[in-house]
Amino acid sequence: MNTDSEASARTDYDVVVAGGGPVGLLLACELRLAGVSVVVLERLTEVDTTIKAGAINAPSATALDRRGLLPALADVQAKAFEGIAMFIRQRFPDGDAPPMKSAPRFAGHFAGIPLSGARLDDDDPAFAGLGPAGDIGLIPQEPLERLLGERAARSGVEVRRGGELTDFTADEHGVTVRAGDTRIRAGWLVGCDGGRSTVRKLAGFDFPGTPPEITGHQAMVEMTGAEGLALGWNTTDTGIYAHGPMPGRILTVEFDGPPADRRTPVTAAELQAALRAVSGVEVTVTKVHTATRFTDNARQASTYRKGRVLLAGDAAHVHSPFGGQGLNLGLGDAMNLGWKLAAEITGPAPEGLLDTYTAERHPIGAWVLDWSRAQVAMMRPDRHARALRAVVKGLMETTTGTTYFVKHISGVLHRYDLPGDHPLVGRSAPDLELADGTRLAEHLHDGRALLLDLRDTPELRKPAAAYPDRITILTAQATTPTAALLIRPDGITAWATDTPTADPTSLTEALRHWFGVPTTP
Repeated sequence: MNTDSEASARTDYDVVVAGGGPVGLLLACELRLAGVSVVVLERLTEVDTTIKAGAINAPSATALDRRGLLPALADVQAKAFEGIAMFIRQRFPDGDAPPMKSAPRFAGHFAGIPLSGARLDDDDPAFAGLGPAGDIGLIPQEPLERLLGERAARSGVEVRRGGELTDFTADEHGVTVRAGDTRIRAGWLVGCDGGRSTVRKLAGFDFPGTPPEITGHQAMVEMTGAEGLALGWNTTDTGIYAHGPMPGRILTVEFDGPPADRRTPVTAAELQAALRAVSGVEVTVTKVHTATRFTDNARQASTYRKGRVLLAGDAAHVHSPFGGQGLNLGLGDAMNLGWKLAAEITGPAPEGLLDTYTAERHPIGAWVLDWSRAQVAMMRPDRHARALRAVVKGLMETTTGTTYFVKHISGVLHRYDLPGDHPLVGRSAPDLELADGTRLAEHLHDGRALLLDLRDTPELRKPAAAYPDRITILTAQATTPTAALLIRPDGITAWATDTPTADPTSLTEALRHWFGVPTTP
């Protein structure tokens, strides 16, 4: 006869992921890569076509490159560039548009102040080692979600659309999830269900932060009178608006408090009123293709884990959408959590591994929230904010200033506080070009950890060989002072040395720290 404990330990899936946006899909793909059974519950019946983030940053592009998605990303970016070119042709119908022979170099913006890639210091060491992923940036959220959905399907991830999580209970053995009339038993639950996360609320996560002060709109529309709108980001006495870089794309920011109701559909009349109020141009919105409201509500869960329930993406942190930081922050969460949760399930995982998810990701989330707050402060229409904006704008229009801001908003400065004193430890591993013509990223497609031996040092390969089920060993050559690197499944450098004959003691300690006891003598 089965005991209650044995019955509660039986599961339908290892993991339930609530939310099938880019973050939930990427997490599910990472889990499947490690052999974990996973089901994704998504409220919507189709891919969300609402206009959202328009770009990804360097860590996101690099992470997706490490999973073999670079060619697909390049195709998405090329199509996005076609949209920009079409917008410019429409804006300059007489053929006097500026020449555009290649995709514009993506540098982003800060508080609606564009950052020019032409002013970027390419020799800054922060940009070294990005590889071809460094040329990827203009990736809108909708095609990214479709791309990840296709990858999930190929990986065997079960995605249940129209199956929103409505309730769950958790115990020491797992979670019981309800989606309508369906009951699912799983070992773990991850809430990737957005800023209004049901998982977060039901689990009782603290969600402290600062209240909103703006009402923002972003939309793709058809309108008349648009010739009176200035291109790009524009400041006025009543707020900020943006026009382009895609045909019909508009964005407005008003500083009269948050919207009374964010759940009602955005109408043409509402968008028209907001655009007229901020721009002062008598445009007429005739059709709405997609639209959304947003605020600068900035909050972050105090921890990303409570027992067998975890949070990722907007479920763990919310802020204004300026700069597209939310999507990138969530993708980083998924990459960091995926291999750790998989190790906890498949074992043996070192003690405390799963808790490093919050320890590593929470500080980066807090940093993004503060940078988001700073942008809103600089967007205010009062004289003090506008004076500050002028000063910062002047700094941003220098090479030093542009490089400083791009390094920060692109994510290339992100570093986890990990054990070890080598400068690469805690950072994304450089995409080294190897002597056989391959790149380092190409050897990370399988989601396994990698020991890269660049000086043919048997003493370093021996301790890694004790983990044949978790670590791949690659002996190669590359032009770099680094002799060897231990790279985690998420692409982060866990250990490195510049000494070819290094004592393997520190490597052995790193292996045990991240991967537990060896599986072979």
